[in-house]
Order: sequence, then C-alpha cells, then structure tokens
Amino acid sequence: MNKAELIGLAAEKAEISKTDAEKVIDAALRLVEEAVVRGEAVKISGFGIFEKKVRAARVGTNPSSGAKITIPASNSVAFKPSKGLKEKVN
Repeated sequence: MNKAELIGLAAEKAEISKTDAEKVIDAALRLVEEAVVRGEAVKISGFGIFEKKVRAARVGTNPSSGAKITIPASNSVAFKPSKGLKEKVN
C-alpha cells in the first residue's frame, strides 16, 4: 500500500474527503517525525512504538578488498510493534 492508497482508504473509513484525509495523515506523520528527531518515543496504543536508535561506531570489513574499515556512529529510526499487532500478523 502506498500513501495515496492509504489516504483513499482512510477517507472512505472516516467518511471524509480525500483532501481532508491527506491533511490529517500528513500532519500525523509530521508530528511523529518531529518527535523522533527530538529523541522522543512515539507510542501508539495497539500499534507500536517509533523511536530513535543510536548505532555505535564499529569496525567492519570491505567486502571487495577485505580491509578493515571504521563505520561511524549513526542514528536510525526503529519500530517495535505492539503485542496485539504481532499476534495479528502471526
């Protein structure tokens, strides 16, 4: 499912226009993004948790030459599904 399909389905479920659904979805995604960038976890009950994860610097191997290289520390976004969502998927 892509964003346009999500907006269309949300508009149908909520019985609102696609324009209004798009505004709501865009606003919600922007709020999640801003919170995660600030380092806050976003907990959506019954769905899961979005949070910022820090990857420590580490030593890796260049696959073409076999040389050891240093991989710098970086930040990433992690999603941990709720127990209910996990059960539905399985």
